[in-house]
Amino acid sequence: MLTGGQVADCTAGALLLEQLPDCNILHADKGYDANAIRRQVEERGAIPNIPPKANRNWKNCFSPFLYRNRNAIERMFCRLKGFRRIATRYDRNAANFLAAVCIAAAICHWL
Repeated sequence: MLTGGQVADCTAGALLLEQLPDCNILHADKGYDANAIRRQVEERGAIPNIPPKANRNWKNCFSPFLYRNRNAIERMFCRLKGFRRIATRYDRNAANFLAAVCIAAAICHWL
């Protein structure tokens, strides 16, 4: 799902969670630390493992040990940024940009 660079992560989080397959634990970064997103994850029967933001008064339950598995996702995004066309958002059309991201992801996964 593509959003503008100035759009907060948690605004698109609700739409992304509707497409989420069944899972036990959901790992997300601090950008998704919102009560509404946590509630939506729990309603789907999963446990949210999201690090709390620094300005949160009540710190939610968070497991750094389980969160370590999320680094595979971060490495994939780092590989994608190695492609100049994706790093600079060369394509103006969102459909073309998403297609370029899918092709680059397939190449990264294959290699």
